[in-house]
Amino acid sequence: MRQGKLKLALLAASLAACVLAQQPARKAPLAGVSAAVSAAGQTSITLYDKKIAVKYSSPSLKGRKVLGGIVPLKQAWPVGGDFPAAFHTEGDLIFKGVVVPKGDYSLYLLADADKWQLIISKQTGQKAKVYDPKMDLGRVPMVLRGAPAPVEICTVTLSKSAARAAKLELALQDTIASAPFALDWTPGDPEW
Repeated sequence: MRQGKLKLALLAASLAACVLAQQPARKAPLAGVSAAVSAAGQTSITLYDKKIAVKYSSPSLKGRKVLGGIVPLKQAWPVGGDFPAAFHTEGDLIFKGVVVPKGDYSLYLLADADKWQLIISKQTGQKAKVYDPKMDLGRVPMVLRGAPAPVEICTVTLSKSAARAAKLELALQDTIASAPFALDWTPGDPEW
């Protein structure tokens, strides 16, 4: 009788282990980002075989105020919430006078009521969680326009505008802010 109960217990434990093993794995949230507030987002484009990509967290507004609320006025805000967006480019870029060499960067937003700037920072990884203005590669003025409909989830989009040109757009609540850029191309450049 004892052996029967032992076999039954082992069978039950084996069955439970099989069921648990087939459950989908839970994804861990991005470092420093609350899973309850932000989901992961990404966007990328390719210009002349040079990939440009942004990975970010996309916080939901959930009825919260954006300017002066989620996004503090006149303070650097990590694009996407608690942790700045990761920006990667395989080619040198130009954003309205700011030359961005190929590599990895972090993105922040400096917002005022009527003027927004995209901050491109050389600080990446865990160190980028705390903004350091000494690490700014440059600040790019953004073009602001009204969103056609309220935007509930912070969204970053990269889109081509010409063969060597594109724009980065940040959509928040009732505003879409864009920063045009182009590949830094010089005829005779050995990279081309």
